[in-house]
Amino acid sequence: MLRRLSIRNYVLIDSLDIDFGAGMAVFTGETGAGKSILLDALGLALGTRATSGVVARGSERASVVAVFAIAETNPVHALLVEHDLDRDGELLLRRVIGADGRSRAFVNDTPTGLALLRSISGLLVEIDGQTEAGGLLDPAKHLAMLDEFAGHGEERESLAAAHAAWRAAQTEQREAEDAQESTRREEEYLRHAVSELEALAPESGEEERRAAERTMLLNGQKIAEALDAASAGMAGESGAGARLRAARRDIERVAPAAAGTLDGLLETLERAAIEAEEAEGALSAALGALDTDAGRLEAVEERLFSLRAAARKHRTGPDSLPALLATLRGELDLIEGGADRLVALRAATEAAHRAYDDSARAVSRARQSAARVLDEAVADELAPLKLARARFSTALDPVAEGAESRTGIDRCRFMLAPDPGADPQPLAKVASGGERARLLLALRVCLARAAGLSTLVFDEIDRGIGGAVADAVGERLARLAEDVQVLVVTHSPQVAACGDQHYRVTRAEGEQGATARVALLTEDQRQEEIARMLSGAQVTEEARAAADSLLSRASA
Repeated sequence: MLRRLSIRNYVLIDSLDIDFGAGMAVFTGETGAGKSILLDALGLALGTRATSGVVARGSERASVVAVFAIAETNPVHALLVEHDLDRDGELLLRRVIGADGRSRAFVNDTPTGLALLRSISGLLVEIDGQTEAGGLLDPAKHLAMLDEFAGHGEERESLAAAHAAWRAAQTEQREAEDAQESTRREEEYLRHAVSELEALAPESGEEERRAAERTMLLNGQKIAEALDAASAGMAGESGAGARLRAARRDIERVAPAAAGTLDGLLETLERAAIEAEEAEGALSAALGALDTDAGRLEAVEERLFSLRAAARKHRTGPDSLPALLATLRGELDLIEGGADRLVALRAATEAAHRAYDDSARAVSRARQSAARVLDEAVADELAPLKLARARFSTALDPVAEGAESRTGIDRCRFMLAPDPGADPQPLAKVASGGERARLLLALRVCLARAAGLSTLVFDEIDRGIGGAVADAVGERLARLAEDVQVLVVTHSPQVAACGDQHYRVTRAEGEQGATARVALLTEDQRQEEIARMLSGAQVTEEARAAADSLLSRASA
């Protein structure tokens, strides 16, 4: 709710402070007195475009401050928290315009941009008039208004959550598809490399073994000759083993006479003989194992060449080839496993889409029912406003395929057929002037509780009407003020009589030029003002009586 409006050096207003209360406040005055300037100044604090022409002559700057009391349930709190703005107590919106046209905006004395200022003020105030109607003429806002009217808050939250889950699943699937596409280009190389290395079947430490074997094969003849000579020297009757055995037998014959002193020697000779015999066996085995076949040498050299060529190709050492093969196999397994994961992700996306679609269709059915209720409610309001021939309708159409959003699968537009038989058209195209203002008032009355706004402003919504229609407009504005704060600039005495507070705007001429003044009227002053509105410049007793009647009827 707007608590205070403070204006300094703005057009005709040098200094003005207005305190507002709940209910309906009306502003009256002669044409040209400056009533619309008040709304223009308020609009400036709410974020409308500013020019240097609004700065009063002789002043360096103009400023407008709007102070609001905000309910804890107002979504503006979340916006203030998001932008780290103080939200304790009242909310102060301030705008300063320099004589050079430069503008500065503040929220709770914190400098901010105009976009944020407009976002904040849009959750607090809406200005409706003959030429503008806030969000009522904006089809982009109609769906939210319908949902608010129907109380679909929880359903919209569930729908938004289902949409977010679906989009998240789509994103994860798309990222997996992109990753698979990237790895698919490597798959052919990986398969070829793994196949090649598997065919090679490298073993850990193989290069060293093969190199040693190659060295032996290259020197096979020399090694064979040496082994033959050594074997010949140790074998036969004159061999080392035979001679050691013979020596042991000689010692063994005299050992009993040595009283045990030769026992150690006998054991040593026995061990030496055994080892000599083992050496003879090893020489024989070495000779048997020695391969001097040229074909074997060629095979070993080819194997070494293959191992080293593969290592160079993969820029590693021959001993690292087994580990490389394991790594490449792992990467290939990931690609093959990625295909399985992608199948699972696609299934998850489809499931999330079905959940979203079920939620969206349920909300859509609820909206169809709410639209019928809203249409009936607006129709009930149109007849007293002398718009009984007009037919209001809420059009719900499916969005285009692929345009599903967090708000569902519906597109909403408020439509009007001005006469029976006429095709419904968007509000902005068919209604104009006073008719549009009355239509929007009827719609606003029906949406008031759901809109969430704290203040509604009407600029001469009653222009061009009188009598019973003006009575109906005043009655509906008063009814609207039961739910939200209403500010009305009016020329209608019937509407003015319905206000809870009545302000008169006057224009005075002085040495410094014209200035606008605003005064809160007492009950007596209010009767006199309404009488002036009824009779003109010359206020008659009949006009005063009529004003008293209007005030009494409005307060009844």
